[in-house]
Amino acid sequence: MTQERLWQVLDPFWGDPRTLSALLCSSVAAVVLLKWLERRQIQQKMEEARRARDLALERMEKAAQRFKQENPGTQTAQILSLTMVELVEKLKDGSLSPESVLYSYMGKALEVTQEVNCVTDFIHGCEDQLQKLKNQKEKGLLYGIPISIKDHIDCKGHISSGGMVKFLGQVKEEDSVIVQVLKCQGAIPFVRTNIPQTMINYDCSNLIFGQTLNPLNHQKSPGGSSGGEGALIAGGGSILGIGSDVAGSIRLPSSFCGLCGLKPTGNRISKLGVVSPIIGMKSVAAALGPMARDVDSLALCMKALLCEEMFRLDPTVPPIPFDEEVYTSSKPLRIGYYEGDGYFQPSPSMKRAIQETRKLLQDAGHTLVPFAPPKIDYMVDELFTRGIFSDGAAHLVDCLSAKNLWDQHGAVEAYRIEFIAKWRKLRLDVILCPALGPAFNHGYAGKLFAATSYTNLYNVLDFPAGVVPVSTVTRADEEELKHYRGHYGDPWDKRLKEAVEGAVGLPVAVQCVALPWQEELCLRFMKEVEMLAHSMKRNV
Repeated sequence: MTQERLWQVLDPFWGDPRTLSALLCSSVAAVVLLKWLERRQIQQKMEEARRARDLALERMEKAAQRFKQENPGTQTAQILSLTMVELVEKLKDGSLSPESVLYSYMGKALEVTQEVNCVTDFIHGCEDQLQKLKNQKEKGLLYGIPISIKDHIDCKGHISSGGMVKFLGQVKEEDSVIVQVLKCQGAIPFVRTNIPQTMINYDCSNLIFGQTLNPLNHQKSPGGSSGGEGALIAGGGSILGIGSDVAGSIRLPSSFCGLCGLKPTGNRISKLGVVSPIIGMKSVAAALGPMARDVDSLALCMKALLCEEMFRLDPTVPPIPFDEEVYTSSKPLRIGYYEGDGYFQPSPSMKRAIQETRKLLQDAGHTLVPFAPPKIDYMVDELFTRGIFSDGAAHLVDCLSAKNLWDQHGAVEAYRIEFIAKWRKLRLDVILCPALGPAFNHGYAGKLFAATSYTNLYNVLDFPAGVVPVSTVTRADEEELKHYRGHYGDPWDKRLKEAVEGAVGLPVAVQCVALPWQEELCLRFMKEVEMLAHSMKRNV
């Protein structure tokens, strides 16, 4: 019963105190009852969603078992061990069938989600997509590749929950543009993955589907908000995933789980058909992008997505195809770098990773130039935080004025101009800097939102940025962490120390950044870092 309706009911009785008193008591009881019914309805919706997930996973398991029984000779372990580039070649030359690959990954995804709770739905249309591939005359760039999709990206016949009850029950009538393009390129979207509630968090837990664990260490978070993607790929249950990023939500789970991930310029890939709890937020650029085990997989995915089909389906996306020449170039780079941004001091392993990568790049013939992001406190406190919550959090929990919003947009633009001017003055091609890591212990991501300064900077600027794992946490890093105080020795610095402790052996990543619309250059830089890091590991 709404407050307005309650007054309408009470109005005729104002003259009779006894009647009014009795009515007030009954009305209070009615309000309590309505609240109880509302909570019960919410609980029922969540239970229905969990049952639907369980039934979907059962259906998935039956399909995988049926294929295994009918094809006992399938070399599942060998298929799962292939890189995506190798898999693409074998699928195209016919030495592997799309069926064998799909059902191998289906079985592995079930194993991984049983361990870490990362899959929220089985995309049952994947078997129809498998049949369609047989009738396609041309094999797309991702022919036969199974792909996992973050929960809030629309898939026909499925719910995009966003980790929120308000979106439950809304079955989507068509695929998002990105899913349509993936299918056009021969890919087979087969599962949807878990996210945190509202996605404004870099953990991976919600009241509907629960907590996702890091497959590398169950005491650690997989990161977020694309945490289900990170956990599934790191566990071996997917070879390529699609995530989204508004403060680091592709890069943070990639960092925490030891993967490569790319956040493109905000409008390089279509976002049509994506559920968001903060619709209309333009001050901080959100983006869809790929997550995988290596950089070549990211590059192949971007090449596949940046095609005529996407430009046709979403004419607001600039029709810029993938520039293979830039990606494969071997021209030495002029690289800006910083070990810390002055806002949050990096953990010892993060700092060491930058130092080692800088030396590797320098020894390989690249030019390294010290760089410091301008006014980082202003960027985090004013531009990012005010930008992402410029509606006064009304979408999440009454709005600020249009003037304030326009002022915010003007301030972001001025900061971007200042940042690019500094970049140009130093004649930089790209920037090397920390990401965030290693993986956090459970419960800390929600208490350390400001620690995303290394990643959210490039959402404010709307620059392409990716992460590459380059090292692992050593016992020396862990020992040095005991003396970590941060810049201020305040509660946040103390929490960061607590968040990352106990991480020996877990991956540590660096972040690679380029100017807007230069995803190919960003990927080329990431590939260079990846190769140098691998060569260093071989020589150790």
